[in-house]
Amino acid sequence: MYYIWLIIPALLLSIWAQARVRGTFNKYSKIKSKNGFTGAMTARKILDENDLYDIDITAAKGMLTDNYNPGKRIVNLSESVHSSSSIAAIGVAAHETGHALQDRDGYGPLKIRSFLVPVANIGSMAGPYIVIFGIILSMDFFIQLGIVLFSAAVFFYLVTLPVELNASKRAIELIETEGIIERDEIPGVKKVLNAAAFTYIAAAISAILTLLRLVLMSRNRR
Repeated sequence: MYYIWLIIPALLLSIWAQARVRGTFNKYSKIKSKNGFTGAMTARKILDENDLYDIDITAAKGMLTDNYNPGKRIVNLSESVHSSSSIAAIGVAAHETGHALQDRDGYGPLKIRSFLVPVANIGSMAGPYIVIFGIILSMDFFIQLGIVLFSAAVFFYLVTLPVELNASKRAIELIETEGIIERDEIPGVKKVLNAAAFTYIAAAISAILTLLRLVLMSRNRR
């Protein structure tokens, strides 16, 4: 049963990553940008400068619930980002518009991630339970099915990494070239985006450890 210990580092890593991103965001959300752009203004300027006038910007409930919806072509900015003129808000808003630019450019990893969303959702939620169900009933079909489904979820997390890192890279370049923030504010934005990126790295590592645990469970049964 030693494989159970794989749960602990995955859990601790996830908790630490979430705490880090919230702590970093809270720190830089208190530092106002010199040029006074809000998150919504940042997103609108970047979109307009890239001829993406048809993409709307909306305020979403919650904290750090920011996302870009390619199907509806909407940049959703959380309450703590939409109307805030902090360095943190500008960085997050620019990051989400970075996804809109990826969508416009037909960025490969983004296409793959979007394609994987349905099966990844099923795999991450149901995969482990299907494996356990198969082990209890000694049915190899369900064990293998659960592992395959969760493997798709792991692949989704791995593909997410270049998507998020590329969006952050675009964000840094855009807010500087568009004159949204000053050069000496860039380090703060990078810290916010780097902390956010680490949550995706932590999620990928946790998923890999979970997959390893499922494989070890199936082999131990035999």
